[in-house]
Amino acid sequence: MRKLDLISDSMSLSEEIELIYEKRITPFGTSAKLDVPKKYRGWRAYVVIVKD
Repeated sequence: MRKLDLISDSMSLSEEIELIYEKRITPFGTSAKLDVPKKYRGWRAYVVIVKD
């Protein structure tokens, strides 16, 4: 396990994590989705939206 410390002007996030990766959000009907590996089904996750 690794520890992620994210510090911004108004946000601090510190959690033990197993994996960090970046994926493109894709359309899904009238919504959107982000595919994750099957082994992480049911896990808690953070999604951070950033400007391109």
